[in-house]
Amino acid sequence: MRPVRPSFTTGRGGDARRTASPVLAAVAVASALALTATGCGSGDSKADARPSATASTAGSGGTGDGKIKIPDDIRRKLKEHGIDIDKWKHGAWKNWNKDDWLREANDFVNPIIQGLWNPDRMRGAHDPDKGVDTNDISGDQGVTDPTPAPVKAQAVPPTYHANAATSGKVFFDSPEGTMVCSATVVEDPAHPGKSNLVWTAGHCVHAGKKGGWYRNIAFVPSYNNPGFSAAQLRGAPRDQVAPYGVWWGDWAQTSQQWIEQGGSTGGQGAPYDFAVIHVTPEKGGNGKSLEETVGAALPVNFNAPAVPKVESITATGYPAAPPYDGQRLYRCQDRPGRLSLSATDPTMYRIGCTMTGGSSGGGWVETGSDGKPALVSNTSIGPVSAGWLAGPRLGTVAKGVYDSVSEKFAGQ
Repeated sequence: MRPVRPSFTTGRGGDARRTASPVLAAVAVASALALTATGCGSGDSKADARPSATASTAGSGGTGDGKIKIPDDIRRKLKEHGIDIDKWKHGAWKNWNKDDWLREANDFVNPIIQGLWNPDRMRGAHDPDKGVDTNDISGDQGVTDPTPAPVKAQAVPPTYHANAATSGKVFFDSPEGTMVCSATVVEDPAHPGKSNLVWTAGHCVHAGKKGGWYRNIAFVPSYNNPGFSAAQLRGAPRDQVAPYGVWWGDWAQTSQQWIEQGGSTGGQGAPYDFAVIHVTPEKGGNGKSLEETVGAALPVNFNAPAVPKVESITATGYPAAPPYDGQRLYRCQDRPGRLSLSATDPTMYRIGCTMTGGSSGGGWVETGSDGKPALVSNTSIGPVSAGWLAGPRLGTVAKGVYDSVSEKFAGQ
């Protein structure tokens, strides 16, 4: 999550740098790290200043065969930026020159690179440890509720597939290195029972106003399904760490607001910090969708009750900053309060929770009036000192992102 230092909090004071920014993969990051603190500051704020939020297009062609299939228009665009696509999977993707860090929707490519996400790479990373400006958040707009009491995150009992089948990790590469977020398998109205859609935070796919789309975006459902410690995972085979495979994003979409406003720390763009990824199996799979493979997908409620009508929300994720190590799944349950960052932006949900960086993007679930669980938010921001999390309340903008991704693949 992206760390914030909210000056508006009532009750427990606190350094709020831990918001929903993606933390570097499975690394023990500083406790002050916000869930979204990716620190992607090498983007060119002048280039493609108003990119389309429609999405990122991958070059896998959906075949999962690891071959790079880039549309001719994308290939030409990359060539204009000095990128040789034929060298991409052999390491050219590591070039984060600000002129090459593509922001436009039709510029982003995410070709499958077979075996890139091996267990060691998933586990290891470095800590960006970005600082937070005390003015990162504008302050209470008159509707922020008192700071919630911390709720201790509870470990999800393994196996995760049996107890949280829709949860997993999103891995990606940024200028700072290998990074990780949490994510949730959600239903696809265009493909009932056969969804390939994953819900996460916007800052887990795009750096926001000073950057562009991240690279090598992939989803691993039920990561570390047995719930092993970091020590136990050393030397573990890939099929144990990723028992349901590695699924590469062949399309990702976030909000225009996140692209134009989002920052690596603080609350900028947080009310619109959500994203939908369409995935395809790295090895081609057996013809089954992601939903069929894991056996579940959550519906998304874009009209969830406003606070204080919601009795309880459960947030799930893989926290990586101390005292956690990023390898195990946790959850918090609390009655949400309101967090207002701007009078012009939607009010966010906020709950007490001790999860730290790495849990960014993880799903927030509420049981509806029909008695069934539905996703209503995702982890976006939190304070440096830990203790609470905030997530966007999903409305018409979020539904537009979701519907667009679903419709894009409706005929496939």
